[in-house]
Amino acid sequence: MAAISQTSLPVTPSFRENVEYWALRGLVGAIGLLPRSIARGTGAAIGWVCWKGLGGLRRTGLRNLKLAFPEKTEEERREILHKLYIRLGWQIAEFCKMRGYTLESASKFVRYEGLENYLQAREKGRGVLVLTGHLGAWELSSFYHSLRGYPMSLVIRRLDNPRVDAFVNEIRCLHGNRVVHKDDFARGLLSAMQRGETVGILMDTNMTPPQGVFVPFFGVEACTASGLARVALKTGAAVLPGFLLWEESERRYVLHFGEELNLVRTEDTQADILANTALFTSTIESYVRRYPEQWLWVHRRWKTRPEGEGSLYR
Repeated sequence: MAAISQTSLPVTPSFRENVEYWALRGLVGAIGLLPRSIARGTGAAIGWVCWKGLGGLRRTGLRNLKLAFPEKTEEERREILHKLYIRLGWQIAEFCKMRGYTLESASKFVRYEGLENYLQAREKGRGVLVLTGHLGAWELSSFYHSLRGYPMSLVIRRLDNPRVDAFVNEIRCLHGNRVVHKDDFARGLLSAMQRGETVGILMDTNMTPPQGVFVPFFGVEACTASGLARVALKTGAAVLPGFLLWEESERRYVLHFGEELNLVRTEDTQADILANTALFTSTIESYVRRYPEQWLWVHRRWKTRPEGEGSLYR
């Protein structure tokens, strides 16, 4: 596994950092004690409060939905966003309870689809890059995979509060997962691929050049991280999509692993990086289109614009 990159705690944490840390510990502890159904109901209530109270995020979400689904009515877009807040509330509950989950208990509400795709990719021995994003229950996804005996490294942005960062990563890594912070991105990924390991990368957030390149996302140019394409082309690692999605018809989560993606490889490296970044982004889009109420619409995905183009957010 790639080495954990942890933030050293300051000798004297600030008052704000201590308050945030103990508030989070209290929330996780309190919700973690509840039966799962009540915990999820509590999470949904938190989501409803955020839906009503956080007007700025709501406006961002509606703007993103208008960019992605101009054909839908305002009412349809509001319904998608409202459902997202409920799903995010559920994810809060799942995270709070993860410390107590066992393989037996978690398998009652999570199943695999396409696990053979992951195992086949892993058997090649060149490492596996799991293409994922802020869709579905992304925190529970890697946690459940580790419970099943398949720990992986996670490329994660450091949280601003180092005490909170350490606490959250402790839960993520209870069953063998590792954290590679984004400031160690290239070195961590290359080392992990050399050892034939698995790394999950959330590749659906706004970036800025030169780390980001512009590719279409829902038909709108979006500045997107190109590091995954660079590492995959350099190492020959397998790239396949992986998302833990709520299936309403089953009333449980399904951890989907798609087939390994066929990368574009020519003699033009820069063109290949752009083409494969576009491939990865279109793959994420295909899942978001199937499960629109489960993607993080409140993030300003199209914030960075091509030179000379004005902001899409007012």
